[in-house]
Amino acid sequence: MSETAKLTYGGAINAALARCLEQMPETLLFGEDVALPGGVHGVTRGLRKAYGERVFDTPISETAMLGAAVGASMMGRRPIVEIMWADFMLVAFDQIVNQAANVRYVSEGRLSAPMTIRTQQGNSPGACAQHSQNLEALLLHVPGIRVAMPSQAQDAYDLTLSAVACDDPVVVIENRTLYAGAKAEVQIGGPIAPIGGHRLRRAGDDVTVVTWGAITSSVEAAVDATGVSADVIEAVWLNPFDTDGVLASVRRTGRLMVVHEANLTGGFGAEVVARVVESGVSLSAPPIRVGARDSRIPAAVQLAKAILPQTDDIAAALRSLAAR
Repeated sequence: MSETAKLTYGGAINAALARCLEQMPETLLFGEDVALPGGVHGVTRGLRKAYGERVFDTPISETAMLGAAVGASMMGRRPIVEIMWADFMLVAFDQIVNQAANVRYVSEGRLSAPMTIRTQQGNSPGACAQHSQNLEALLLHVPGIRVAMPSQAQDAYDLTLSAVACDDPVVVIENRTLYAGAKAEVQIGGPIAPIGGHRLRRAGDDVTVVTWGAITSSVEAAVDATGVSADVIEAVWLNPFDTDGVLASVRRTGRLMVVHEANLTGGFGAEVVARVVESGVSLSAPPIRVGARDSRIPAAVQLAKAILPQTDDIAAALRSLAAR
């Protein structure tokens, strides 16, 4: 039965995890400090007390965590693993790329790996270079891995449920700057939606802006500040990506801008642009990509701001595109 609760982004994820543990007895939740400490960001607080040994802490070994999740998922469990920072997935990429992504393929469909990897990425004030990378493009290059990236509390709740219910491995990328934000009305207890789709955050006629993750709020602020009539499409699912939804918008507006916090070179924004251009849709102006400079991310706040796209940068690009 659906009901409404006022929850932060982190609280919405906690509620979704609690529902999974309550309603899916095959679910496990584990990772570094997720049980007794309640998570380094407090997102898993109270779940160990409520659900006992199905919620447990692990050694500091991402390879061990993800390897255990692959094996458990192949044997009928639905493990949810928290990797504290997305940067830390890189030491265990073999378990994601060579193992989890291949289970269905190499078993000719006899087995699957219904595992969920929860992680968070992006820059926050004072974070160092090993805690600030945006790595979604690496994951999106790998067939067999689903990727979700919610920026609002309702989507954080819904996409977590969809990820855990999915029979493929799913990486849900969160953002630590969002965990303790303002509370919002969240519908909880409703049906679990299938994976896929996007969210239309603003509606307009002159420009289509495609974005995802925490930078979505900066995009919305830029649209409001410029007064440009823009469709703002948040790609809450990056795989599967809603290409048809983007094309429907671009056919109407004739202009495309893609904004992401990840490095511009090799970012998923290039793939979005390629799909639109290859479709043959008529464009009134060349597409624009806005992303981070191709640099490591410094810990100094002002230097990081110079590297990462800011609201003013997005607004300038939006005005330029709308004027063409």
